[in-house]
Amino acid sequence: MSRRFAAALASGDPGDLAGRLLAGLPEIAGANLGIIYATEAAAPVLSALIAALSRARGIGSWVGGVGLGVCGMAAEIVDEPAVAVMIAALPPEGFRIFAATADPQADLPRRHGAWLAAKPPVLALVHADPRCPGLVKVTAELAAASGAYLVGGLLSHRWPSPLVAQGAGSGAPTASGGVAGVMLASEIAVATALTQGCSPIGPLHRIDEARDNIVMAIDGRPALAVFCDDIGPALARDLRRIGGVVFAGLPVAGSDTGDYLVRNVMAIDPGRGWLVLGEEVASGGQILFCRRDPETAQRDMERMIRQLKSRLGGAPKAALYVSCVARGANLFGAEDVETGLIRAGFGDIPLIGFFANGEISRDRLYGHTGVLTLFT
Repeated sequence: MSRRFAAALASGDPGDLAGRLLAGLPEIAGANLGIIYATEAAAPVLSALIAALSRARGIGSWVGGVGLGVCGMAAEIVDEPAVAVMIAALPPEGFRIFAATADPQADLPRRHGAWLAAKPPVLALVHADPRCPGLVKVTAELAAASGAYLVGGLLSHRWPSPLVAQGAGSGAPTASGGVAGVMLASEIAVATALTQGCSPIGPLHRIDEARDNIVMAIDGRPALAVFCDDIGPALARDLRRIGGVVFAGLPVAGSDTGDYLVRNVMAIDPGRGWLVLGEEVASGGQILFCRRDPETAQRDMERMIRQLKSRLGGAPKAALYVSCVARGANLFGAEDVETGLIRAGFGDIPLIGFFANGEISRDRLYGHTGVLTLFT
């Protein structure tokens, strides 16, 4: 079978990135889709890179954008100019690019209604501008309007126009604001899974009293008392040490894999025994507390890879990986741990991805997670 995917990663002088990418990017007959991610340091040349790659490879449809870092099979790069690119030869009607929208329930049917009816998508690769108002709601509406399982994440909040979505049927030449990406029809076989960066350190609790993002009572007791019981006496004696270590986990309703949204504990009110979270919660909901450490995160990523391998009929053809910027070297203490685990699990397949400040899986925004998608 002829090659359908190819990928390359280049870093260094922004003026040389196009040549380096082309030197490392095999030609593919019939390539018609490009996925591209740039670090913030390479963002000024992103448009020129797409133009050069389009001329050299004959590809007019592109999605991607400016991440907080990029990754490929060989490296994970955050603080220097770098670009990761994947090209693919897909059935021409098997994918549909959608440009920036903050109202997908109205925009998708209007711009792409005929395609959605003819080719109901099973998966959508989604990139979001973090400045989009109501992004949690927009993400859920995009999943509902497309009928697709979403994968992706939030791009750079520091770059003015971080989104790329251009090509036939996209609805705009270049995306800015909102969410954008590409929808894939069922004829393009994919598999995806999510890995959490934290592990529970106590049981699942009931929220008895809450207002907005303040949790007042849990299991009939002050919320802080339950929190301190779960984290243990060492941390409870000095709550200043919990930052970046202990988080709140909000279980995802309907998940059959125990997924939960990880949210920061933003503040503590010792006098009232209240917790302030980085997410609105409601009385009657559920909560658990979890700890973030590299060993647990690596074990869970290995579990995710084993799970995906058990679902596949053979080796995947390519992979996309979106990882939280708080993971990578910030969590594991070394670069290339995550890409190394993917390589160990699936071999030297074309792989690109980016580091995000919020990850998208199914119809929700996560944090401290990694989302791996395989083309099978």
